[in-house]
Amino acid sequence: MNIRAMIVDDEPLACERIRMLLDGEPDLEIVSECRNGNDALRAMEKLNPDLVFLDVQMPELTGFEVLDRLDPSRTPVVVFVTAYDQYALKAFEVSALDYLLKPFDRERFKRALDRARAELDRRKAGAVNEKVLKLLSELQRGKKYVDKLIVRAGGRVLFLRADEIDWIEAAGNYVRLHAGKEEYLYRETMTKLEEQLNPDRFARIHRSTIVNIERIKELQPWFRGDYMILLRDNSKLLLSRTYRGRLNL
Repeated sequence: MNIRAMIVDDEPLACERIRMLLDGEPDLEIVSECRNGNDALRAMEKLNPDLVFLDVQMPELTGFEVLDRLDPSRTPVVVFVTAYDQYALKAFEVSALDYLLKPFDRERFKRALDRARAELDRRKAGAVNEKVLKLLSELQRGKKYVDKLIVRAGGRVLFLRADEIDWIEAAGNYVRLHAGKEEYLYRETMTKLEEQLNPDRFARIHRSTIVNIERIKELQPWFRGDYMILLRDNSKLLLSRTYRGRLNL
């Protein structure tokens, strides 16, 4: 397996150190080196690397901000490289594979690289299984999406039609359904609920937000490629740049 790797660090000596440690690895190709967060984000979106050695503190965008703006479906294997140990917990909260604290030796770097290879092998096997499942799903005729949800509110059990929902926000392992002036807590994750909703009617616009497309009144350009969505009831939602394709932008 040929691994396409990126090095992202604003310190030239740190980049040189990683490049030297990667030298001689026959299955690895360095496709880009970046010195700041914006360049890193653009390169990751364009090159779609398998593995990224990512600094935390950088000009323009931090390593965490880079990952937050990246389409979750295209997130590479990430090894954070930093001189600051206080970021370790947050690194693993964003699913970093490893955390290299500067200065690190060759042995510690080798362990991180071995873990990255194992994770990429696991992802490759998972991708094959996903393709098979997708094919089987496509063979199923007449797939139906949910047209109503059963919600509990104040001791009552309500049948909420999907087309009554204006927008949906994440709430831990639950979601909050916004329907007119009412809000309902529904026991389902965003990802699972998104799969059940008709994509011709509902679109994911942020990691934590799904919107009923019919409720959208206006899109206003915002910052860094994001948009502000104005609904017909004047609610405002953020359309992240990484999800703009869901609305064909």
